[in-house]
Amino acid sequence: MSGCTQERFLRDVGSHVMTILRDDGLNRHVRFKRPDTSCYYFDLITWPGYLCYTGDMGTFVFKRIEDMFEFFGHDRAYHASRGRALAINLGYWGEKLVAVDANGANSGRKAKEFDQDKFTRVINEYRVQWMRRGKDEGTLDKDQRRELWEQVQSEVLDRVEDGEHYATTAAYEFSYRNDPYSAAPRGPSWHFEELFEHDFTEYTGAFTWCCYALAWGIQKYDEAKAGAAPAESSEVLS
Repeated sequence: MSGCTQERFLRDVGSHVMTILRDDGLNRHVRFKRPDTSCYYFDLITWPGYLCYTGDMGTFVFKRIEDMFEFFGHDRAYHASRGRALAINLGYWGEKLVAVDANGANSGRKAKEFDQDKFTRVINEYRVQWMRRGKDEGTLDKDQRRELWEQVQSEVLDRVEDGEHYATTAAYEFSYRNDPYSAAPRGPSWHFEELFEHDFTEYTGAFTWCCYALAWGIQKYDEAKAGAAPAESSEVLS
């Protein structure tokens, strides 16, 4: 599911049918499902101030304004004018999350996850800067630069496959001194300063799929309410 795209999502829901289970002001329950299968199904449930997405991709609860359908459909016209079929904003929408599937951490159905490529890119940026600084300032000779480069690889980057905790801990604990046996060091201690300023996570494919589902599902609901695309069935539950 990594790298979920709009095209991928639209293929997944190509046969989905909308069923309105409840439509009582701000209290709604709308289901989108392929007939005779629960594959990629999802429900959108709202009550004043909240929206719950739940289905095959997990569960995500958002909070922002009284009518959350209005919130998620706010930029639709703007994006449509620029040729985008679905308008999503992962960062902004992610800020409105108040709850995520309790099993998300183990199932991949969480909002964000450790991005190995992002972590590796940042560490390599530090490493390249150190090489240039050490050479320009004369604090690292050629052999020391090679040694520092290799230590970053073996002590930090080689831990990236072990996950976020081990990789970031290794980075925070890393330190290199060009003369480790001297009580008075001849050069600086090389370590990853201000690493905490970097975000090594990225939105998951499941959350991205959920956001496309929000944009698409609410659009289908609005079209049905306007009479442009009637729902298959409508039942208001007491």
